[in-house]
Amino acid sequence: MPLDPLTKAFLDQLGAAPTPKLWELSPTNARLAFAMMMGLAGPKDVPIGRVESRTMPGPGGDIALRLYTPVAAGGEAWPAIVYFHGGGFTIGDLDSHDGICRLLARQSGARVIAVDYRLAPEHKFPAAVDDAFAAVNWIQANAADINVDANRIAVAGDSAGATLSAVVCQLAKTLDGPSIAAQLLMFPMVQLGGKFASLREFAVGYFLDKEVMEWFYHNYVPPGSNFADPRLSPLLAEDVGGLPPAYVMLGGCDPLHDEGLAYAGKLRAAGVPVTVADYPGMIHCFIYLQAIVPQAYVALTDAAKALRQRFDAV
Repeated sequence: MPLDPLTKAFLDQLGAAPTPKLWELSPTNARLAFAMMMGLAGPKDVPIGRVESRTMPGPGGDIALRLYTPVAAGGEAWPAIVYFHGGGFTIGDLDSHDGICRLLARQSGARVIAVDYRLAPEHKFPAAVDDAFAAVNWIQANAADINVDANRIAVAGDSAGATLSAVVCQLAKTLDGPSIAAQLLMFPMVQLGGKFASLREFAVGYFLDKEVMEWFYHNYVPPGSNFADPRLSPLLAEDVGGLPPAYVMLGGCDPLHDEGLAYAGKLRAAGVPVTVADYPGMIHCFIYLQAIVPQAYVALTDAAKALRQRFDAV
C-alpha cells in the first residue's frame, strides 16, 4: 500500500533530520522530543469554552486530570469522554495531547477529561492500567461534582491510550465496574508479541518503527510477564461480548493495523456494534499531524461526531 504523498514527505523530512532515534534517548529526553514534535504538527488555536485542572486520588498517588468544556456550554450535565494519551506508556502527557483533546471536545460536544496516568519505566505495568481504571471509576462516582452525566461516559485514546481504553472496558465488565457508553480506539496495540503481517510490512520507515515498539515494551512490561494477560493483550480476552459499542480507527500503513482490525472483528463477532474507520496510506497516529495532512482533521472530526451520535442515542 503506497503512503499518502504528504505523509511520505513528512517521514522523509523526519528521517533526514540529524537527531538521535527515539529509542536511543533517555525516557526524559524522548518525552521532550515527542512534545516538540506534537507542538509543531498538532492542532493549534482550537477554540474551547473552558479548560480546568483537577486531581483525583489514585492507586499510586494523586492523578492529574484536565477537563475541556466545549464553547457555549450550558449548565446541564455533559456527556464525557475520558481520554488516555498515546506514547507507548512511556512518553506523552496532558500537554502533548492538549490540542487533540480540544478538537475532540469541540467536535463531539462533550466534556473531555484527559488523564495523566503514570508512565514507564518509572512505573511499569500494571500502573497505567490501574490508574486508567481508577480514573473512570472516580469520574462516574463524582459525575455530579464535575457536571458530567454518569450515564453518558465514553473512553477514548490513541495508541497506548487506545489499549488502555480497551482494557478499561473489559475490566468494567469483569469487575462490575462503571457503565461505559462507548469506546473510541485509535490505532490500538491489542496483542503483545503478535505475528501480524502489518508488523512485518511496516516495520521500518513508517513512523512507528519496530525498534521504537520494542523500546516501549521493554520500558513498560516487567520481565517474566504473561503476554497473554488481557490487560497487556486485550485481543486475547476469552469473552468480549457485552462490551460498549466501538469506533476503531486504523491507518493503512501502521504496523498495528492488522491487530486493530482483528480486535474489531472479534468484537463484532461477539455482538458488539463496531465501526471501523480505515484510512489507506496513513501511518500510526496520523491524527497528530493536523498541520501536515488534511486526513488528520477529517479522521478526528468524524470520530468525534460518531461519539456525539452515540451520546444522543443513550
